[in-house]
Amino acid sequence: MDTETPRTTPRQSATFDDYTLSEIRRAASTGIYDIRGGGAKRRLPHFDDLLFLGASMSRYPLEGYREKCGTDVVLGTRFAKKPIELKIPITIAGMSFGSLSGQAKEALGRGANLAGTSTTTGDGGMTVEERGHSKTLVYQYLPSRYGMNPDDLRKADAIEIVVGQGAKPGGGGMLLGQKISDRVAEMRALPKGIDQRSACRHPDWTGPDDLEIKILELREITNWEKPIYIKVGGARPYYDTALAVKAGADVVVVDGMQGGTAATQEVFIEHVGQPTLACIRPAVQALQDLGMHRKVQLILSGGIRNGADVGKALALGADAVSIGTAALVALGDNDPHWEDEYRKLGTTAGAYDDWHEGRDPAGITTQDPELAKRLDPVLAGRRLANYLKVMTLEAQTIARACGKTHLHNLEPEDLVALTVEASAMARVPLAGTDWIPGQTRY
Repeated sequence: MDTETPRTTPRQSATFDDYTLSEIRRAASTGIYDIRGGGAKRRLPHFDDLLFLGASMSRYPLEGYREKCGTDVVLGTRFAKKPIELKIPITIAGMSFGSLSGQAKEALGRGANLAGTSTTTGDGGMTVEERGHSKTLVYQYLPSRYGMNPDDLRKADAIEIVVGQGAKPGGGGMLLGQKISDRVAEMRALPKGIDQRSACRHPDWTGPDDLEIKILELREITNWEKPIYIKVGGARPYYDTALAVKAGADVVVVDGMQGGTAATQEVFIEHVGQPTLACIRPAVQALQDLGMHRKVQLILSGGIRNGADVGKALALGADAVSIGTAALVALGDNDPHWEDEYRKLGTTAGAYDDWHEGRDPAGITTQDPELAKRLDPVLAGRRLANYLKVMTLEAQTIARACGKTHLHNLEPEDLVALTVEASAMARVPLAGTDWIPGQTRY
């Protein structure tokens, strides 16, 4: 007879899981914090926690093969002489030359052109590749002022003043020395091969009153032609949106914490900011309270992946969305084709996030000329255009199913939430009920 005491199955701590333990060991071994690219990887309330209510008896759907569903959007109608007119409400977010290769920037421009939308420069200035292949180009005006000059401001079609970013609200940019090539160094007036860290705030203004003066200065430089965007990270979206409007913005861009970055501290990415879903409704509320909803356009970014996400963002009140990480994947980032090389770097396709190291096998987040050659900008641009086309068709399909003749006719009434958290953030009813957490029931 076996009298040995039965052993229980070993139990892993939910607080000290494998990843947390490995991070403690890494920190103890190196004495430095971890830097990576990308966005938050933890599970957060997101658009997957919302569902559309398609038409049935109480709503009349549109026939996709016979009835149109519009997708166009105009950005910058408040003050700009030349607002931006786009065929689709999906724009390409700011990603710098330096963070990305010249080939990647060209591919983004080519793809956006084919789809009828805009690209954005990112930190570090305007490249001839991107300006040459982007019909509509937004120039990012960041605290660093790297590469900034009045001539390029005038060449741009809009100017985006970056106050914050979803992956690191309150934090500045990082570009490590291995990615500062001769060309990057010249554009940014930096020494080659030396780590660069951008400031976290603009050097010449400290609040919305000063920003109003800066915006007027930019308008004078560009003859009041260019729309002025203000981009904020998802921290206090109600007040940040209201102050952006007060300062004179034509467009407000709100970036949630699922938005990516080229490089910052892991602790920043995972523990600072708010989920994208939590940001949109307070921003819309601020615009509505000021009587400026649809007069000042709202762009939402941070983890947008497909046409359903686009439709949900627009239903909750956004005028357009912006994509970054998804656009890089469409170009070829994290492609299993390079799995053997990802493994040599200690990672795997789909998890690679060491963009700051400049060793990207796909040739996208690198300044290594041999790696960058791997990306064919013409082919990659077509891939991006295909992806944008599919996203748009998906959003149209959903809008027609809800009986809408334009994507901007989608509304909160078309949505329900699957979780209490998503219901409270999106301010739509929990599925199967008429209850929105945090709102008084009458």
